[in-house]
Amino acid sequence: MGIFERKERERAERRSLIMGCAKALILEHGVEKVSMGDIAKKAELSKGTLYLYFPSKDVLFSDICEEAAAKFSEYVESRLEGGISGLEALKRYWLSYLEMYGESEDLFILFNMRLFLAPEGSFISLEENAGTASYVFYYLIKRMIEQGIKEGTFEQDTDPGLVVRTIIALFSQAVENAAKLPRTARKSALIIDELKTVFQIMLRGITREGIDRSLLVLPGKIKTNIEVVHGKI
Repeated sequence: MGIFERKERERAERRSLIMGCAKALILEHGVEKVSMGDIAKKAELSKGTLYLYFPSKDVLFSDICEEAAAKFSEYVESRLEGGISGLEALKRYWLSYLEMYGESEDLFILFNMRLFLAPEGSFISLEENAGTASYVFYYLIKRMIEQGIKEGTFEQDTDPGLVVRTIIALFSQAVENAAKLPRTARKSALIIDELKTVFQIMLRGITREGIDRSLLVLPGKIKTNIEVVHGKI
């Protein structure tokens, strides 16, 4: 490995370290209380070095959210082989959500960072941010609903954008409320159940009469990240 490659690897490893320290501090203390000084101390770096990687807390938090969104998008897309219906795609989207976040506290971290960065309508305006990885949370579901409309599964007068914004706003509120609880009182499984209920209600609301309602039941079993990594799904 040459000098350039080694330096690039070291830089990537340090960047990952900083992000990991920021997430750990946010989980313990909350977004508002975490400072760049706190992050530098936990990462055992000088503040000057930290600022070489991230010029501000906003940039650091935004990069963490964008990286997580990109990974989620890639994971979902890998499960959407050609030929499946819009409804089946939505169910696989939900299953991907379970597998990545069902037993992980990252869900609390990411939602709260996003709300910190854009407290007023941060999810409602996602369609205005098509150049960002976070847009996938909006775009993927919207695309699946549009496919379902074309296939005749969902009502023709369904507004896909409005449905997605409503789902994400309700998701955001549920996670935000849970994040206000003491860490020991947060139950990821309970939050996932609440999110599942929201998702299913929205599905039932847009599905045409005559469609078998049993097809709208979302999977509830949570797969852990360890199971995903070791190919148990």
